[in-house]
Amino acid sequence: MARPSWRLTVRAGPKVDHEGFDDLREAVAAMRERAFRIRAAGPPKAASMLRKYEPEDQVSGRLELSGRGLLNKPVAGIDVRGDGTFVPYRGGLRREELDPSGHDTPFDLVRETLEGADR
Repeated sequence: MARPSWRLTVRAGPKVDHEGFDDLREAVAAMRERAFRIRAAGPPKAASMLRKYEPEDQVSGRLELSGRGLLNKPVAGIDVRGDGTFVPYRGGLRREELDPSGHDTPFDLVRETLEGADR
């Protein structure tokens, strides 16, 4: 059995799911569907540790797509913020927030970022 080209990792609360895809567009569509489900679950409660964290300061879910490779594999994803916004990023350990202006959706930006990195 061949290994899929793209791996979707979804972290929502303590739960982590993985799913494999051969087609990037299908992987991004699945990411989008899961992100909307996480957002529909509603905002997290405010949390207090050393300071108070309001829902907009928290990440409700992190969805990450990664391609094949050992060292420089392409990685990009979406953070679902507690206020319901989607924040696109690229990179695994060193995450860089992306500016979605000029794109129809942040999911389009993730797809374009991964298409560019996969060449």
